Amino acid sequence: MNAVEQYFTKLNTAAEQIENSGQGTYLEGVVFGLERWLLGSEEFTGIEASREEKRRAIQLAILKGMRKSSQPNHQMTPDALGMLVAFLVQELTEQQSSVRIFDPAIGTGNLLFTVANHLEGKEVGLYGSEIDELLIQLASQTAELLNQPVELFLQDSLRPLLLDPVDVVVSDLPVGYYPDDEHAETFELRGSEQHAYAHHLFLEQSMNYTKDGGTLIFFVPTNLFSSKEAQNLHTFISKVGQLEAVFQLPKELFKSEASAKALIVLRKDMEKTRPKRDVLLAQVPTLSNKKGMELFFEKVRQWK
Repeated sequence: MNAVEQYFTKLNTAAEQIENSGQGTYLEGVVFGLERWLLGSEEFTGIEASREEKRRAIQLAILKGMRKSSQPNHQMTPDALGMLVAFLVQELTEQQSSVRIFDPAIGTGNLLFTVANHLEGKEVGLYGSEIDELLIQLASQTAELLNQPVELFLQDSLRPLLLDPVDVVVSDLPVGYYPDDEHAETFELRGSEQHAYAHHLFLEQSMNYTKDGGTLIFFVPTNLFSSKEAQNLHTFISKVGQLEAVFQLPKELFKSEASAKALIVLRKDMEKTRPKRDVLLAQVPTLSNKKGMELFFEKVRQWK
């Protein structure tokens, strides 16, 4: 077995031990396994692995636990999409020797750590916020095992954060309605419906914590710019910055058409100092299409 399989096997054994004994769910068992790994338990020693191999092993165990979970917020951004975001971040921060990255819906941290693992030659500062205690515990343990320092906030990400503005925000935005109507009224993107869209509020909140000139990269519903609140969204984006790119993602990555997402790139530009350029509209090819992906990457580089 390779290193990923070895570590996954160890984590799976620990998680099933907790699940089968009735002491907790499989995901809680993964927490138990990661704790044993952190403590240097004998079964986890002697395996040579890179930071990325460790992340993939942990991801596999968490994915198995999420498939057993009925909670809608227990989902993970696929690796291939994480690496696509990493490519965009690398290209759009090419001139920077250091970059601070924030994920306001960090979950288990898989997207943020995938991006960080694929950034070359940069000093990276990582920040994440999450309201689910189990998910943020998994993110914290993963960061420690990857030797990837991260500052985490266990809270509602739409409340004020003790965070200085960052260079880049990346996130697989939570989709749906935000339950706190009273707090939603404090946002410009609260909308005209009975309840505000959570993904709109996350977008606005992310702008608040991005430096002027900074980049925001989000996975969003494919109907983001055709929903009832699309005009409000366009007005807000035009006021605080600009839409730079919209990428349609391969349909086979999603379980159904209703769950399909697109990837958008925004630039914050409150001072209106940057010249506007044409929005890049592109279809991401099937990820197994090597030639198609090479042409896609080249198209992005030319646009940049």
